[in-house]
Amino acid sequence: MRAWMIETPAGGEPQLVLREVPTPEPGPTELRVRVAAVGINRADILQVRGHYPPPPGVDPRIPGLEYAGTVEAVGERVQLYRPGDRVMGLVAGGAYAEALVTPEREAIAIPAGLDLVQAAAVPEDFLTAYRALYLEGGLAHGQWALIRPATAGVGLAAVQLVHVFGGRSLGSSRDRARLEAAVRCGLDVPLPEDEGALPERVRRVTAGEGVAVVLDMLGGAAFADNLACLRVEGTLVVIGRLTPGNAELDLGAVLGRRLRIRGMTMRAQPLEERIRIARLFADRLTPLFERGLLRPLVSAVHPFDQAPQAHADMLANRHLGKLVLAL
Repeated sequence: MRAWMIETPAGGEPQLVLREVPTPEPGPTELRVRVAAVGINRADILQVRGHYPPPPGVDPRIPGLEYAGTVEAVGERVQLYRPGDRVMGLVAGGAYAEALVTPEREAIAIPAGLDLVQAAAVPEDFLTAYRALYLEGGLAHGQWALIRPATAGVGLAAVQLVHVFGGRSLGSSRDRARLEAAVRCGLDVPLPEDEGALPERVRRVTAGEGVAVVLDMLGGAAFADNLACLRVEGTLVVIGRLTPGNAELDLGAVLGRRLRIRGMTMRAQPLEERIRIARLFADRLTPLFERGLLRPLVSAVHPFDQAPQAHADMLANRHLGKLVLAL
């Protein structure tokens, strides 16, 4: 099979090279999936550059966290799937390949109505957003959530989830046109970053109370503002560091307002937790995709042999939604 591999030429920078590699064989409780589409994530680019290694036990040479495809072979103890079934999911690495193996309980049946390219745009964004808002943040029906930025892939998924589950959302971005797209996805209150102090605007919208949950992908200098946007006993869930720098933590504010700060990653979770999240998706989110209440946002589709160009397009930051490699 073909796979994109990270190689470093003598005296050069790491790069993606398309190679022939052995086709993996599934273990007793694993599936081999014939990959049809791969969702591209910034983590893939970081891994190519040597800044985001996979967890121990995962081949570091083949990147890729998100896939959709068809079950090709199953282990002797597999019960949930059989050859021909359509599945999608997250893996700790190895998705930039024509085939991969994954534990059967970590794979998710593709919701009816989604094609394989659309399915590849679902797992990372929607699993991350759901876990951050509802499992880590504890967002409840009717509560306010602030999403920063609301125009990233995870942000757009979060906007849809808050809308579907009866919450109210505020979302920030530096790009007004993208904020308008987020409004079309269900964002209640767009907050352009250049219109004044964010905490003051958030409190005006929320009648002086603040939000129950902040979903933060910015980190860095945004940290202090995020804490100031929280209501008493609110939760800040940090899942990224798109902005440089660090910020001081005001322990007095944290203690006095009984705030919670949660850090979260998806890739480094133990297998048991990854399986738990996948099963929650199948139970709680699959019906919403099948009813058309949630939808993936595919920005552009690249042929599999154009992965380096797809990475360049992601770095150019002109897309809104997911970039996908199609096999």
